Amino acid sequence: MDSELNNFSISLKLMQLYTTREIERQYEDLPYLIEIIKWVKSFLARPHPNLGRPGVVCPFVPHSLKSNSIRLAVIRTKDLYPEHLEEVVRRYRDIFLEIEVKEQELAINRAFLLIFPDVHIEDTSKIIDSVQQKLKPLFVESGLMIGEFHKHNESPGLHNPNFRPLRSPIPLLAIRFMVEADLPFLESPADPRLRIRYLEAYLKCFGNKFTDETKFKKAHQALALAKEELKGENFVY
Repeated sequence: MDSELNNFSISLKLMQLYTTREIERQYEDLPYLIEIIKWVKSFLARPHPNLGRPGVVCPFVPHSLKSNSIRLAVIRTKDLYPEHLEEVVRRYRDIFLEIEVKEQELAINRAFLLIFPDVHIEDTSKIIDSVQQKLKPLFVESGLMIGEFHKHNESPGLHNPNFRPLRSPIPLLAIRFMVEADLPFLESPADPRLRIRYLEAYLKCFGNKFTDETKFKKAHQALALAKEELKGENFVY
């Protein structure tokens, strides 16, 4: 009898009830969700002739799709001030970290795609890029990466500077766990203070768990160089 009650309570937790307004909103959001899913499968999860290396555009996406580890949300921004939008994205960071996954390899495949259909193309740099830049230190120090995607993104590919891997049909922010291969994105800021924050978080994240000794040494070298640059700036001033 107890087991039957437990099973019944579990089934209730899995049930979802919607108000009419919630259904209307989901109906409005569905085209954007479908468009991004198609883009993920047809672009990120496939090879590209201009990528500059073998394999798919994003190596993690096929595994994420297979393990059903990608979650999407449509965020409406018409009535949100920048600080409110930042708080919304921060909350998704908290949710991302709170999700429990029994197997670590499945956690690595986890990704959130936050879709912003109300952001006009001409405002992507002012809104999407600025939110990403402001929150990236917080995310990196949490062991996460946050990436900005939109039609006007000019960030070059690592293996082909003429390739634009961060262009998406609808503006979005992507959240995932940091991996060792993210080092090039963390040692690139011109500001040595920011570089130091990123590299220290990177080294703290992996500690003695590095599988690539080269990246471990390179990160330490880049950190030492950033600290030397900062000393030079302080000396000049």
